[in-house]
Amino acid sequence: MSLYIPKDVSYREKVSESFSRQEVMKTIGVSIVSIELGQVELVFKHDTKLTQQHGFIHAGIITTVLDSACGYAAFSLMPEDSSVLTIEFKTNLLSPAMGEKYLAVGRVKKPGKTITVCDGELFAFLDDQKKLIATMTCTLMTLSNKERGIKG
Repeated sequence: MSLYIPKDVSYREKVSESFSRQEVMKTIGVSIVSIELGQVELVFKHDTKLTQQHGFIHAGIITTVLDSACGYAAFSLMPEDSSVLTIEFKTNLLSPAMGEKYLAVGRVKKPGKTITVCDGELFAFLDDQKKLIATMTCTLMTLSNKERGIKG
């Protein structure tokens, strides 16, 4: 049971449609695992094209995926005629990102009419072991599509 009441009953479709327009997620190979009110989970597989010089997933990839997970968690709580925009984030890289696949979980910590704060976690899965490798605190804002003339 969710702690939140939807402002848009079609929030899953809204999040999915917006996510499908993110070319960077297609490039990285990220897909949606689940969409709930205030929480979104994304997954991607290890690919050497996403690594840095030591063979670990690059911090830029980690922050990109966590930013999207947090952004869509916030977006799931926003009104129908809105879109989401990140205004700030902080990432802690806790362990080298080495795994077969990675799961990013974005959760709303504090929703607001204009500003929403989310927490994100990125887990690596290797040999049936789950390891927390990064966390993010992300601040996002709600934009009115009517005022901006943009899509979610």
